[in-house]
Formats: sequence, C-alpha cells, structure tokens
Amino acid sequence: MKHGKKFNHLGRKSQHRNATLMNLANSLIVHKRIKTTVAKAKALRLFVEPLITKSKDDSTHSRRIVFSYLKDKESVTTLFRDVSAKVADRPGGYTRIIKTGNRYGDNAEMCYIELVDFNENLLTSKKAAKKTTRRSRSKKTTAAETTQATAEVKEKQTDQAKTPEAKNEAADTTVAEEKKVDAEVKKADTPKAEVKKDESKKPVAKEKETPKAEKKSTPKKPENKEKGKESPKANPVKKEVKKTETPKAEKEEKKENPKKEDKNTEGKSE
Repeated sequence: MKHGKKFNHLGRKSQHRNATLMNLANSLIVHKRIKTTVAKAKALRLFVEPLITKSKDDSTHSRRIVFSYLKDKESVTTLFRDVSAKVADRPGGYTRIIKTGNRYGDNAEMCYIELVDFNENLLTSKKAAKKTTRRSRSKKTTAAETTQATAEVKEKQTDQAKTPEAKNEAADTTVAEEKKVDAEVKKADTPKAEVKKDESKKPVAKEKETPKAEKKSTPKKPENKEKGKESPKANPVKKEVKKTETPKAEKEEKKENPKKEDKNTEGKSE
C-alpha cells in the first residue's frame, strides 16, 4: 500500500528500483551525461546528489557509505578523485535535466541528465555573457583625468580628419596599380605582326622629316663674277648714304670755290 510514500516507484518493487537507480548513478558518474526518461532522471537526481555531497569529505567512512549505494569501485574512485574536485565550491545543484521531446513508440518524455561542472560549452558562454550591472558612485574628476580626456578627444579628432586623406591616397594608389596592370596586359596581348608593322613605320617617319629640314636650311648666296662690284643686297645702306650726301657736298663746294669748277671744266675740254 502507498500510504505516505510520495516518491516515484517507477512501476517497480524496491529492490528493482534501487538496482536501476544504482546503474544510472554509476553511468552518470563515469560518462558525466546520460539519456533517459524524465521520471527516471528526477528519481536519479534525488539518489545521486546526496552521494556527491558525501564525496567532498574524502575519508574511509564516507567512501564506505557511498560504496554501499553504488557497489562499484571504479565509479567510487572517479567520484572522489575527479568529481569532488570540480564540485568543491558548489553548494548543491550538481545535475542538470535537459528535455529533448517524446520517444517514438510509447511517447515517453525523454531528457539528458548531466553534471553541471563538466559541460564546458555552457560554462564558457556564461562567463562571456556576464556583465557588471552595479555602477560606482560619481567621483570628483581630478585635473590629471580631465587632461587625459581632452587629449583622447583631440586624438580622435585628428584621426577622423586624417581618414578622408588616407582614403583618397589609397584610392589613387589602387587606380595607378590598375592602370599599370592594364598596360602590362595590353603589351602581353599584342601579337608579333603588329610589332613589326610599327617598326616598319619608323623609317618612313624619318624620311618625311629630312626634306623639311633641308627646306628650312638657308639657301646659298650667288657669287659675283666681278670682284669690284658688290651685290645689291649686300650693302643697301651705303648707297642711300651716298645719294643723300653727294648733292649737299657739291653745292657747298661750288659756293666756296667757284674757281675749282672752272679748272675742272677746262681740264675736261682739253
């Protein structure tokens, strides 16, 4: 009869129930995580957690008590050697139940039961997610702190001012590099026939340039056969000077020496 018995019998008699819990506890201590039904996991949690608290006191008496429940030397040694060291700072709550849904067949609720301190994924995520929510009271800022704050603000402003210039320089360098690459690709793509055509054009350009140079050169002056005669283009200034000077000189001589003119006429007549 079930008068005053509030724990779950699991549909078994006491000896069968104790045997199932003993096997589940041994496998949990060795493997640190097992899959079972939710009803068995809840019953196992009540069975194994008092044994884990006993393992914190490593003495022969506590070892014998734990061995009377587990009846397995390997599980007892791992409990007192590995599990107790991890669980030393935790005041209870050594196991975790994670439900996975219903089992195909009898539709029983299934779950994972594991030791909390051996799930490294959840431990790392919790450490990263922790944030301090408490805020310290406002303190009076000293002169040194204010100077540091102003210096940091100035550095940020200078960095922001430099960023567009740096971006423009980087863009210019990338454009120049792209142009160089395009030029190299074009050189590599040009066939040999085109190169020969370009070479054949070069002497034609030189021939065209030579007559222009000859035309621009000054023509040779014709040599006068008679030595005494001067070329009309040689001294145009001298003739003008003679024409302008001779009539004036003759007039002045005539006025001053009329006798000389008579002598000259007489010499001519003779």
